[in-house]
This record gives sequence, C-alpha cells and structure tokens, in this order.
Amino acid sequence: MATRDSMIQVTDLKKHYNMGAIKALDGITVDICQGDVIAVIGPSGSGKSTFLRSLNLLEEPTSGSIIFNGIDITKKKYKDAQGKTQKLNIDHLREKMGMVFQHFNLFPHMTILDNMVLAPMKVKGLSREEAEKKALELLDRVGLKDRADAYPIQLSGGQKQRVAIVRALAMEPEVMLFDEPTSALDPEMVGEVLDVMKELAHEGMTMVVVTHEMGFAREVGNRVLFMADGKLLEQGTPQEVFEHPQNPRLKDFLAKVL
Repeated sequence: MATRDSMIQVTDLKKHYNMGAIKALDGITVDICQGDVIAVIGPSGSGKSTFLRSLNLLEEPTSGSIIFNGIDITKKKYKDAQGKTQKLNIDHLREKMGMVFQHFNLFPHMTILDNMVLAPMKVKGLSREEAEKKALELLDRVGLKDRADAYPIQLSGGQKQRVAIVRALAMEPEVMLFDEPTSALDPEMVGEVLDVMKELAHEGMTMVVVTHEMGFAREVGNRVLFMADGKLLEQGTPQEVFEHPQNPRLKDFLAKVL
C-alpha cells in the first residue's frame, strides 16, 4: 500500500447533524490510492453514502480533512505550487471525480447523445463534433451506440445506468464514485451494470463503490471498507474482510447478507 501514491487522504472526517446529536460520520480515516477499487459495505444508515458524497463535497463535512491530489478540499483556499493562495474551484474539482448515483439523473427531455455531450461542451469547451465523437465511442463501449437518438424513457433501468456511467467517463475523471449503482435496478439488469464496472476496474480506474453486491465487492474490489454507525470499523482485502472478519459487527453483518 505505502509504495503507491495516495490520491485521496481522508483524515478524521466527521459529519454531524442536529448540533452533533446525529453523527453520520464519526472520525473516518482512510487512504485511497491510484488504481484502488474500494468497496464500501455496511448496514443501511451506516454513513456509507454520506462518506462517498463528502469526497466531492456534495456533503460538506463538519470537520476533518480530505486531501485530493495534494490539496485539502475541505478548505475554501489553498496554496499552489508557487506558494500563492488560490480559491478552491469546486466545479473544477468535481470534473475530476465522476459520480454515479442510484437513480440515473438523465435529463428526460434530451436524447441519450444530448445527455452525453452536454457537460463536455459546457464545462470542457469541446466542440459539438468532438463531444459527439467521444460520446459515441463511449456508448459503443457499453453496447448502446444504437440508442444514441433514443430518450431515457425508452431505455431499461440497466441501460440508463450504463449511460450514466459513460456520461461520467466522458469528463475523463481521475476517480469514479458509485453510490449503490445497482440498488434501483431489477435483479436481471444488475449484471450488465456490474460488467461495465468490472471492465473499468480491470483498466485501472480508481473507484470507490458503495454497494450491497457482496459478490462484486469480493471479486472486483482490492480493498473493502466496513462501516457502521458512522465509523469505519474494519478494512482489508476482500479475503481478510469476508473470510477472516475481526469486528463483531462485521461478523454479524456478514452472517445476515452472505
């Protein structure tokens, strides 16, 4: 672990609600390295999604630090390589972190192709021609190039989620964050989405995946984090976590889900 560069260093991350009465995150410390595929597991309400959404500041932490590529993104300002104070550009940061949600968040009034090219044109300044070329390559990769002119309502849940993944990839992110990407899908559609994610993992994409799919966590993750009550109670390789769990809460959780 120590030989690889840390991409994201999370230290003592806390997120409290109701003046501290609810501790959604209660002191999370973890390193995410280049090429890691981290599966985050745990019971409902354990803080998994809050943790994931804090990584790109969709949730603003109460305290703690998140250092992404050498910059503490929880601070409004940072010092650049020349020592000058710069204001944190949250939109620029989010370009580097692709996010895929449970629900696909596609614009219903736009075709799949228009959904795909919107951000690369608006945010990255690509021409329509450049953005379309890239979008069609990505759609082809997930077997949906022939649906480019369809509207979201004409696609199955699994197809929509595959589009949501490649739409995030169109921004060429450094890390992909997945928030239970298969939990809103019918069981027979789960596999087609997981296959796309497995392919991404094999290509070396850094990924943090909040998931209920224990098979995916075991097979594709190189590290598994177990969260409960806002705390990170155990982490390790899939083999360590699934075959030799140490924490009683983890043992109890695995007894119920496996």
